[in-house]
Amino acid sequence: MAEAANIIQGSQKPEDKDYYATLRREMDARKIPLSLGKPCPVMCAFCYETEHSYRIVEDIPKTTQEDWEYILSYINKIPSKPDEYWVWGGNEYMVWTDLFLHPKAMDWLEDFLKYTDKNVTIFTVGFVNVPRIHKLAEIYKKRISFELSVNTLSRHRDALMPNGPTVKQVLKILDGPAVTSADFYSFGATTMSADALTISKINKECVLWMGCLTPLRGMDDRTVELIREGKKALPEEAQIIYDYNLPNKTTIHTEAYITTFLNRRIIVKTFDSLGLEKRDTLVVSKSIYKILTMYRKKRARYLYVPNTTLGGDTDCTALLTLADIQGRITHEKEIYIPKCIIEGGRGRYRDICGTDLDEFRSNTRCRVKVIPKINTKFANKQLIKNGDLDNYVEDYVYNPNSKIFEDIPLPEIN
Repeated sequence: MAEAANIIQGSQKPEDKDYYATLRREMDARKIPLSLGKPCPVMCAFCYETEHSYRIVEDIPKTTQEDWEYILSYINKIPSKPDEYWVWGGNEYMVWTDLFLHPKAMDWLEDFLKYTDKNVTIFTVGFVNVPRIHKLAEIYKKRISFELSVNTLSRHRDALMPNGPTVKQVLKILDGPAVTSADFYSFGATTMSADALTISKINKECVLWMGCLTPLRGMDDRTVELIREGKKALPEEAQIIYDYNLPNKTTIHTEAYITTFLNRRIIVKTFDSLGLEKRDTLVVSKSIYKILTMYRKKRARYLYVPNTTLGGDTDCTALLTLADIQGRITHEKEIYIPKCIIEGGRGRYRDICGTDLDEFRSNTRCRVKVIPKINTKFANKQLIKNGDLDNYVEDYVYNPNSKIFEDIPLPEIN
């Protein structure tokens, strides 16, 4: 562990290396920018970083002790907020990887907790020192949110996570106070339901965060097939878990169409508050198009925009790009877009690719009116309220209107 003086103050004369500007950009977004100096070796077949050509990432050298002291010094200069969590395991301008594969990761996590008063959200597939992470959880219980990406314990694990930690390692991590949430998914019959039972027997306190993964461009055919099999099996898998009546909090948060339908009242109420006229054109993703067509048909012109940039089965307003929208502009002179589209993490009024709104206006010669209330905060806080598995089973699986919602046709795209 680094000397306390260096940790608190940083190096006496830190050299501003050429990649430090990137580290600062990450930290300004409350992300802890560690690097392995190479692509992620875990190579999960379903990784959303498999194909990330839509955004530019920088090759950052492997983080050194000097780098870490600079990072922690910079973090300490940023004012703390009681409800703010720093992210350990997800970057914007650097390649995503499991940070616990860095040999100094556990030391530096302890430094962060010991020498700052900030909270941290940890994402990992399980490459942690088990006794040590449980000890840190006991000492800093209220400051750590540990999201363990179990993904699956099923027969498909070796194919999907060829270089992942063993099931035995994952179960050891679950058997203790560290894990806040265990994230795992359906890959067909008796996958998610069996995992839920196994995990709950070991840890009755952690949240069971379930659902399906999303096929994206760049994934191999077998992985896409498995993910889609999981989606087909999701209703039955969820009902089995529902009948288990487990002591854990159980959630379904991964499916846009489910989230949209379960939050239909919030979405419709928000739409009504916008005061749009029938002639106004509103940019919408697939599920939002369906819910507004179902409950507010012809109350505005709904311009359905597929998530072409990310491809696959993506269905998410916040992940639409300005290029996606430009590809659907024909004769429109003015459009309304949700603000969350231009809160992509790459700067003010930029989408997930970093494209600027003014650039879009110049390319399309289309007037754009941004809807401030449909922002990232709204998406992240308002639309997770009904994400309990019980709600999914009772208000989606058992609700005949969900079938009507699913069957609403999308407009043809030339």
